[in-house]
Amino acid sequence: MRPILFFLSGCIATAAPKLTLSWENNWLEIHGDHLPGSMRVHYLEAYCRADSQTTDWGKHTVVGHQTKLVSAAKDGSKLELLCTLKDGVTVRHLIASSDDEVDFRLTAHNPKKKRSEAHWAQPCVRVGIFTGTGANKTSDKYAYVKKSFIFLDGKQAMMPTRDWAMKARYVPGQVWAAPGVPRPDVNPRPLHKDVPDNGLIGCYSVDGKMLFATAWEPYQELFQGVGRCLHSDFRLGGLNPGQTLEIKGKIYLVKNDLEALLTRYRKDFPEHRKLHRP
Repeated sequence: MRPILFFLSGCIATAAPKLTLSWENNWLEIHGDHLPGSMRVHYLEAYCRADSQTTDWGKHTVVGHQTKLVSAAKDGSKLELLCTLKDGVTVRHLIASSDDEVDFRLTAHNPKKKRSEAHWAQPCVRVGIFTGTGANKTSDKYAYVKKSFIFLDGKQAMMPTRDWAMKARYVPGQVWAAPGVPRPDVNPRPLHKDVPDNGLIGCYSVDGKMLFATAWEPYQELFQGVGRCLHSDFRLGGLNPGQTLEIKGKIYLVKNDLEALLTRYRKDFPEHRKLHRP
């Protein structure tokens, strides 16, 4: 959506977006007067190693990192963050908001002479308040699941979907590995037997008038988590020495029009059409 322009005394002023951003102590917050409340994103929760589906989360999977705020626009429309992983990889995050989405543009670089062990990373989007199932409304941490969806069998699939997996090293939760991603390399939560039809995961707002959805490219998995959260976790793949990787992501906060959301997603992520082709 293009920003609205106002002409003031011969100058052009850009209206602030309806969605604004703030970041502090590894938490990204998305604000908007039209939202049920601010949406919090654990950004980033973790960078992770491969061989993670059956191994210990703390002792094996997590690659330590630190994130710092580089810059923030005064109107809340833009942020720049820098992550530094313990193995030396750097990830620069350019994050921009508009009236109904948040856009992520990442540049990951490995300046070291050794291949990085970081294969994927977790932006953890907390959707309890958005769905009306936050801790202030219910003690049921999984009430939001019934308002959440992915796509299976050529159509929207509300959770819990068919063939819901129940067993894993850690339970509950549900993981869908992206096409081509080795199944041993995803989150150590119950792993669904099927690959999703596309890279979108989302949910409905408390009043049913809005949709939240998120997607990343390249992506490792879709994940329904244990913190009233939904994930599309982006893929790094273990950067080789000197390698640079461009990554993109979206958070959509749009009116309840599923077909319009799908059309927009397909335009934003044309790579996924080939990725998910049978």
